Amino acid sequence: MLLDNIDLPWSGKFRTSPRASPSQMGWIIFLVLCHLQRLESAQFAVVVPDHPVTATVGEAFVLPCHLSPRMDAEAMEVKWLRPDRSSVVHLHRDGKDQNESQAQEYQGRTEFLKGGLSTGSADLKIHRIRPSDEGLYRCFVRSSVFYGGALLELKVAGLGSEPHLSVEGYQDGGIRVLCLSEGWYPEPEVLWQDLRGRRLPSASPTTSRGEDGLFETQTAFLITERSSQNLSCCIRNTFLNQEKKSTISISDSFFPKVSLWMVFLCVSLVAFFVSIGLTLYLCKVKETLVAELKWRRVLTHPAKVTLDPDTAHPRLIVAEDGKSVRQGDTQQDLPDNAKRFDYECCLLGREGFTSGCHYWEVEAGAGKYWAVGVARDSVSRKGEFMSDLNPERGIWAIRLYGGQYHAFTSPKTPLTLRHSPSRIRVCLDCDRGQVAFFDAKNQAPIFTFLPASFTGERIHPWFWVRGGSQLSLCH
Repeated sequence: MLLDNIDLPWSGKFRTSPRASPSQMGWIIFLVLCHLQRLESAQFAVVVPDHPVTATVGEAFVLPCHLSPRMDAEAMEVKWLRPDRSSVVHLHRDGKDQNESQAQEYQGRTEFLKGGLSTGSADLKIHRIRPSDEGLYRCFVRSSVFYGGALLELKVAGLGSEPHLSVEGYQDGGIRVLCLSEGWYPEPEVLWQDLRGRRLPSASPTTSRGEDGLFETQTAFLITERSSQNLSCCIRNTFLNQEKKSTISISDSFFPKVSLWMVFLCVSLVAFFVSIGLTLYLCKVKETLVAELKWRRVLTHPAKVTLDPDTAHPRLIVAEDGKSVRQGDTQQDLPDNAKRFDYECCLLGREGFTSGCHYWEVEAGAGKYWAVGVARDSVSRKGEFMSDLNPERGIWAIRLYGGQYHAFTSPKTPLTLRHSPSRIRVCLDCDRGQVAFFDAKNQAPIFTFLPASFTGERIHPWFWVRGGSQLSLCH
């Protein structure tokens, strides 16, 4: 049998003579077998984990992929895709990254690990993992004679912030405690527990999802004298089986107790007043008791507080007696010392406290842009911080901004008040780590930070004023 017009990929068409010698035929067969062996050795499989892999929000993660059998892949094309979105995550071709068609959400966040190509690795690192990164990925590898691909499933999980507990006030004979936390993925489980870890019945939490895809949760619990007064708010990521917990303890002294003479008086009033008058009277008594019990341990005499002009922003005008401050029209030429606020219109009180209970009152008048509270001695005095002001920055305060009251928690807590207070009482308990705000005219509670971490630092009165507002110390 004669071989004629043999078509070989490496040398074109090989023509044989009509009468090929045995040596020529053997040489042709040898070349064909070598080519077939080369094609077989160039085949490979793309291997990824056969189970979902888990990445953490905000961290970097490597998507694993390699060739089997292991071989040099430096001359091959490697492409990572999102098949469900028909988008390119990363493309490596001709020995370099070529990401002109890369999806916008991955631009600047992917890194192809080229060091492993010589051993058949095609791993891809994704930086700053987001919830939107969750899903299927395809690792696709192509050589000059063969190609292959495999699907990998990526799961994303995130642990949020420590639960922030705050006492909102009295409700239905009990104390309402609010628990806030943010930065979770997927949506977390929220529960209240006693100190033995037993679950307590509570209202369903309110959960919202931010633009970054992370969940923020808020839940409240009503503590009564008959319920557990020592409890924990637990936020749990059921996918990671991890949780974060904060605990609060409320003493019996916070619950209103009516003495015998008050009971006798109330019974006597039933006989002399109509039901409408009695109802109004009991409401008044209850409000008085709540305000009295809320801060019964605070000293009866206000602290002597004055403003420290050495800390005041150059646009703030401080009265000579150190009792009032307002924002001026121009910036004063003042020395820029280390104590002075240089961006935010803030200042501190001269006095600082490390122990005991203290309070002072601030007259805000009809101003619409002001904030009062306390701050650590080490609080940052330079640069902008009002947009994300919270206790972690060393400031515990409430603010009025254009008709809306807020407490500077993380995130901010909107305050709904019956009356707009013109005089604010700021109460500081250094020993218990508590900061509370009241309407000084009717003793109505506004907001309480509990517990507050002072870390043994000296705590100063803190003030912020803008626009036409003016703050004045009342004592």
